[in-house]
Amino acid sequence: MAWQVPLSDIDLGDAEVAAVEKVLRSRWLSMGPVTQEFEAAFAAAVGAKHAFAVSNGTTALHLAYAALDLGPGDEVIVPALTFVATANAIRYTGATPVFADVTSLDDLTLSPADIAAKITPRTRAIAVMHYGGYLCDMAAIRVLAQQHELAIVEDACHAPGATLGSGHAGVLGAVGCFSFFANKNIAIGEGGMVVTNFDHLAERIRLLRSHGMTTLTWDRHRGHAATYDVVATGFNYRLDEIHSALGLAQLGKLIENNRRRGAIVARYRAELAGVSGLAVPFGVPAADSQPAYHLFPIILEPEIDRAAFMAHLRDRGIQSSIHYPPIHRFSAFRGELADVRLPVTEAAGQREVTLPLFPTLTDGQIEAVVTAVRSALAAAGRA
Repeated sequence: MAWQVPLSDIDLGDAEVAAVEKVLRSRWLSMGPVTQEFEAAFAAAVGAKHAFAVSNGTTALHLAYAALDLGPGDEVIVPALTFVATANAIRYTGATPVFADVTSLDDLTLSPADIAAKITPRTRAIAVMHYGGYLCDMAAIRVLAQQHELAIVEDACHAPGATLGSGHAGVLGAVGCFSFFANKNIAIGEGGMVVTNFDHLAERIRLLRSHGMTTLTWDRHRGHAATYDVVATGFNYRLDEIHSALGLAQLGKLIENNRRRGAIVARYRAELAGVSGLAVPFGVPAADSQPAYHLFPIILEPEIDRAAFMAHLRDRGIQSSIHYPPIHRFSAFRGELADVRLPVTEAAGQREVTLPLFPTLTDGQIEAVVTAVRSALAAAGRA
């Protein structure tokens, strides 16, 4: 249907068109100089020593877990309130995802207390996910990781540009992973990035990204190598020049678009303050942190029928979504996790609704969303 207000939209313009046209006229489409430029620019933007452009956020996660040499018998603690790729990519290595609860219905990021409760002798890593662009309690999680000699993998797919003090999301652990899917803060259709400050992990990621080959097609095209060796069982997780060109153009807009997202969130919060029937998470930002404002989630009160609420919005042309159905309740995971209890995650999974948020959202569209939310709650007898 034609939405009056879609859940997300892309800030695309002349810069992206010109960037893609330049690549097409260069006649070099596979990974090459534009991708290298994108990697360097992204590394500088997040303060990473190494950055590797990849085909999507899922392959970024797989490379992170693979670079840590995870395998059968290993466990990785991970939230269940995330997109399934965060956990699926653990399974790709043969390791086992162990689900921990989120902190509260006001803070939908991974709970340090429940991480501590889930650590066993088999635990090798903690995979955090910066839900909605809001950073996890990295100070507490880093203490746990140091105490137990665990690696931290950051699923920062919601959080490009988010900061904690002087550190950026993605470089607060061993490896950081980003997605550039069409609804993300940097939107190129498909694509991702893996970042790290550790040389040995960077070398492993570099090899695994492209078939375990010692040189790339672009190296050989420039005459820097005549042949190659294969020194690892790698993958084809490369990013092409067209997507990299889009990424460079989008990266140039990131700071301003994140600022705009933050202003929209502030307007939503002001308009919904005191409205009966819902709560808005992340009311008190973590100290010394700057979110990326990827999502705007609300939590309905338990007696509100979420399906009816979302249908009411839909009938008024407002698209909404759910972030996320908890992973441990999916059929593919249910059998082995029959006894897992994550009460806060499950409450969020039943009561969360995501409202539209994107940098080009207009004041009129914001007002339409707020009006529809109030109307939906009134229909439920709460506003």
